[in-house]
Amino acid sequence: METTIDNILNVTLLEPKHKHPTIFLRYDALNEGESLIIHNDHDPKPLYYQLLGERGNVFTWEYLEEGPVWWKVKIRKNIAGEIDETMGELAAKDLRKAEVFKKYGLDFSCSGKKTVKEACAEKGLDVTKVEQELQQTDKVPASHPMPYDEWELDFLVDYIVNTHHRFLRKNLPDITTNANKVMEVHSDLHPELVEINHLVKALNSELIEHIGKEEKMLFPYIKELVRADKSTPRPQSAYFKSIEDVVGNHEKEHETVGNSLNRIKTLTHNYVLPEDACASYSLLYRMLREFEEDTLLHIHLENNILFPKAIQLEKYDETN
Repeated sequence: METTIDNILNVTLLEPKHKHPTIFLRYDALNEGESLIIHNDHDPKPLYYQLLGERGNVFTWEYLEEGPVWWKVKIRKNIAGEIDETMGELAAKDLRKAEVFKKYGLDFSCSGKKTVKEACAEKGLDVTKVEQELQQTDKVPASHPMPYDEWELDFLVDYIVNTHHRFLRKNLPDITTNANKVMEVHSDLHPELVEINHLVKALNSELIEHIGKEEKMLFPYIKELVRADKSTPRPQSAYFKSIEDVVGNHEKEHETVGNSLNRIKTLTHNYVLPEDACASYSLLYRMLREFEEDTLLHIHLENNILFPKAIQLEKYDETN
């Protein structure tokens, strides 16, 4: 016999064979947007995966209490048409969530179009744990991060150029020089430095060419769209027919950069220095870590905020 108060189900009062069937019946009886809270004496995580497998990605799972005596979970039936936001969309709205993604090695920049469930499944991660930490960020007072998602696109373009493009032009030559220097001195005992040096040289060449194309072709056009008078014809680019025609290539180049950064991170064991590291070795790892952090934010701002909004703006101009 079950005990129900409002919409709470104490499953410890049910026979084991009746627990999941009863929860499914109660869930199916919910109207869209309504929730069921279950009380259990152990983590009901297997229920999450059964519910996902049998009903699909149509619910939200939130831990309200996690032991050691009670586990309380709120299961909400999503409203029809609601879909999981992608990692890029989540990070664009609240960059605190990006810290959770980074903690679990989830690429919210280059792979920002994937949902949390999709990304966790690919990496074999416990999605309930990741989603729980994402929910917890909503309960922490905001620290007034940069409101990138609220900026006008011309301002965002200038910010990317003046902050991230400048970082690359200033730091990549030094990173490249130091990677080669450390390789020459330490590669006998640390052969991974040869590949790291090769990757850094390739990234230097690829990124400098990439940001040059952005500054010459794509970014000026986006700024023209923002400034355009709605009573005049939409600006035309001399280099492409529409933003969608070129964004795909830019995102592929971002993905190549992301793959190289991930490889460097793997080769350096997440930038953990060997015992015989000299000052130059230590400097290289610090520079590589800063390079990764800046570049992932850079790619996030473009893939998940600038490009989608620019495409939307261009389409709006076409229909008005």
